[in-house]
Amino acid sequence: MRGRVAQVAARARAVSARRPLTVAAAVAVAGLCGGAALNAAEVARLHGVAASNERAIDATRREAQREINALAARMSELQAQATRLNALGDRLARGAGLEDGEFDFDQPVGQGGAEPARDMPARTLLGGMDALDDDFASAGQQLSVLEALLFDLRIEQNALPSRSPVGKSYVTSSYGYRADPFGRGGQFHKGIDFSARTGDRVMTVADGVVSYSGVRSGYGNVVEVDHGNGYVTRYAHNSRNVAKVGDLVRVGDEIAKAGSTGRSTGAHVHFEVWENGRVQNPRKFLGNMGVTRQ
Repeated sequence: MRGRVAQVAARARAVSARRPLTVAAAVAVAGLCGGAALNAAEVARLHGVAASNERAIDATRREAQREINALAARMSELQAQATRLNALGDRLARGAGLEDGEFDFDQPVGQGGAEPARDMPARTLLGGMDALDDDFASAGQQLSVLEALLFDLRIEQNALPSRSPVGKSYVTSSYGYRADPFGRGGQFHKGIDFSARTGDRVMTVADGVVSYSGVRSGYGNVVEVDHGNGYVTRYAHNSRNVAKVGDLVRVGDEIAKAGSTGRSTGAHVHFEVWENGRVQNPRKFLGNMGVTRQ
């Protein structure tokens, strides 16, 4: 074997001596082939790195999208709560009789700040949304309690005589002692008389149940409404009674037609308020209602 190797080497030296250009060309070709092999390997490595980076970018993008979707879901919940609170606040403002524009829940509130803005970390944003969620929940509970209180107050007010029994009217005779309209001396007037035309709507001044509908001496056609809590209202001298005993009536419902039946000098509505069986001055319940034209 050693002899053969020596022979091959000797021949190579001989060829090199005879053909130096051929040997140089062979060496150059071999170098090029080696360089090409090295470049291909580097390119393959770079392709692998790029693919790995692309996978990492895709994973980061998917994670960021999941966080965005979570924030969008939280934002949707907060928007729904804000919408509910705005609607509740608007209903309470109208129910409480607040002036238009005093609380405008459709307009954004004024805000400002002189400090420059900086990027907000995601953790800070999530913490702020959690705090806002807690604030919304607390505000919703408070507004719900306030709504219940206003509802109870409205029911209580509707059960008290606090409205005029006839529209577009004025008082023609007040409560208390007065001269008898038939010229027979003096008398105690137990109610208030409101000007009316025959056939005008006579309306209940509070929620209640009709406890009497018929004729009483001196009163003519009478309707009485029991409002609970000891309050009863009486509407007299009607041309016709509309409501029947047992009817459930709401404030403003028609219960009779105005007239001049009974002891009366002309069409009007005689209105009385009774509390626990004792007649009361209706003026303290009606306030300014009926004193001036409506």
